[in-house]
Amino acid sequence: MKIFKFGGASVKDANGVKNVAGILTQIGLENTLLVISAMGKTTNALEIVVRNYFNKSNELNASLQEVRKYHNQILIDLFEDEEHEVFYEVTALFDDLEYFIRSNKSPNYSFVYDQVISFGELVSTTIVSFYLKEIGIKNNWLDVRNFIKTDTNYRDANVDWEQTQSLIKKGVKKNTLNITQGFIGSDENNFTTTLGREGSDYTAAIFAYCLSAESVTIWKDVSGVLNADPRYFENAVLLNQISYREAIELAFYGASVIHPKTLQPLQRKEIPLYVKSFLNPLLAGTSVSKGADLEPHTSCFIVKKNQLLISLSSLDFSFIMEEHISEIFALFHHYKVKVNVIQNSAISFSVCIEDKFNNFDELRKTLAKKFKVSYNENVSLYTIRHFDKNSVNVVETGKTVLLKQISRETLQIVTKE
Repeated sequence: MKIFKFGGASVKDANGVKNVAGILTQIGLENTLLVISAMGKTTNALEIVVRNYFNKSNELNASLQEVRKYHNQILIDLFEDEEHEVFYEVTALFDDLEYFIRSNKSPNYSFVYDQVISFGELVSTTIVSFYLKEIGIKNNWLDVRNFIKTDTNYRDANVDWEQTQSLIKKGVKKNTLNITQGFIGSDENNFTTTLGREGSDYTAAIFAYCLSAESVTIWKDVSGVLNADPRYFENAVLLNQISYREAIELAFYGASVIHPKTLQPLQRKEIPLYVKSFLNPLLAGTSVSKGADLEPHTSCFIVKKNQLLISLSSLDFSFIMEEHISEIFALFHHYKVKVNVIQNSAISFSVCIEDKFNNFDELRKTLAKKFKVSYNENVSLYTIRHFDKNSVNVVETGKTVLLKQISRETLQIVTKE
């Protein structure tokens, strides 16, 4: 079985959905499972709905209707008959969403977030499934929540691999075209969970592992994996081949083309991953598999914006010892901040973090009880794999370097611009 993952940009409008159908016709339909994200920027739009709900904003209903309107336009563009069954199915999904918002009693932001955000994927896959049937492509729509089981760590759930593998092996039909949702799963009480932002790639890898798939292809709006983000670096180069090990390193440091959790299950079964362009589907793209680390071998640049650089020192000028570091990391874990760089001296400890859940203020107050805390906001973290003098100059020129760390193959620099 082949696994294809289509992200939000590939199905952002009616033409995008039609293009997906064209790719399937060109590349192949049978024994394929599609993992599809929410359409366009729907996840961002639903995040606004969640914020408006908790803020008791007068804009709540308007923000929800904007999401309805967006999808309704795609339906109108795809289906001539406005009495088509798909209109009723999509309306029913939005009615379910509105009912949840009206009736929910939980004050847990992350729980509510997952219940609301998941409707983006449910709606997008419903529309794509019906459209493919409309043009004569039979398919089997699957509710991924019946297959991927997780714990209750809402917004960043952990997969129950044993249960998930059993359900997928028993429930996924082969020799047909299957369509399911990325990013979401469900817990033991069948409440919806999510696997973390950009988790649809991970969903594809989960299904690939459980089905021992032939390959996974991630369809993007770029030609493949580039050695740098062209938004920040000129003359980015397409990487034709990346080894699993190198891809895991790049993903760990924050390369945005591949989700960090995606690669481990693929590597365990040596399932090749392809990153290809949905705009030019016949181009080779990038292959991630066993083989050369990089082809061509070149420096790779990764940049993460909006980071925080925290410096901690003891209030009495004593050494920062193992027990202190252990306590600090326990707090990082508790407040769900992601640590990207660590550097310590005898009496200070510096760390570059990502505050994706906006918990830094509470973390800072807690740390200040035992440590002197200073920090820089809105710093940038640059990582260079296979660095050389020229690549370092490219990053450092015109910036204030706050921290630099070098290992054999990797250089990391925290800058203020």
